Amino acid sequence: MNGAVAMVRLSRPTKRNALNDGLIEALRDVFQNLPEEAKAAVVYGEGDHFCAGLDLSELKERDAGQGVHHSRSWHVALDAVQLGRVPVVAALHGAVVGGGLELASACHIRVADDSTFFALPEGTRGIFVGGGGSVRIPKLIGVARMTDMMLTGRVYNALDGERIGLAQYHVPTGTSLDKALDLAQRIATNAPLTNYALMHALPRIAEQPADHGYLTEALIASIAQAAPEAKARVKAFLEGKAAKVQKN
Repeated sequence: MNGAVAMVRLSRPTKRNALNDGLIEALRDVFQNLPEEAKAAVVYGEGDHFCAGLDLSELKERDAGQGVHHSRSWHVALDAVQLGRVPVVAALHGAVVGGGLELASACHIRVADDSTFFALPEGTRGIFVGGGGSVRIPKLIGVARMTDMMLTGRVYNALDGERIGLAQYHVPTGTSLDKALDLAQRIATNAPLTNYALMHALPRIAEQPADHGYLTEALIASIAQAAPEAKARVKAFLEGKAAKVQKN
């Protein structure tokens, strides 16, 4: 923990933090059992890379049924990241490849430093994404761009990755963790119910028909503003005790 921020480190540096079953299970367990004092989380990789994807050295011969269950176990783990209790910021550097990009896409904010590169090499290796990437990544960059990445093996650098939506922040080499922690600390000061609504309600509203979305929005807005903490924050603003929005 760093204050109210849970620090989650991928620690297989000799394997470029490639994801094996043990690491996926550990991610699931961590995010399903965050300390109560955690109000936000940061995911980062030890060593020179965030995550180089699936550990192909541990790829096993599976029949179709076993393959489905294995993929679904990844879905459970990454759902625990995206649909857990607190917002998650990914600090990206080096390889963000294959399953590493699937993990990053499950986080709510992604910070990429200049050393970062993004790729989906599954198409050139005769396999397909299985950790939720076909659902999450097109929502960030569109189906056409993901198709291109998988068909051609295209690699995006940090600047272009931020431009197309793979990351929201682009920072100098070696500073992504500092920036991610700064953002997470800021997020941790928000009203918890608002953070929860942004994680759980906003993505669903975005996929609803407009008339359904408007009703869901009205319900969530009324619930959020009725919370005692929200009332206290609005009162503080009206009394001049809270900072106003300033131009950077």
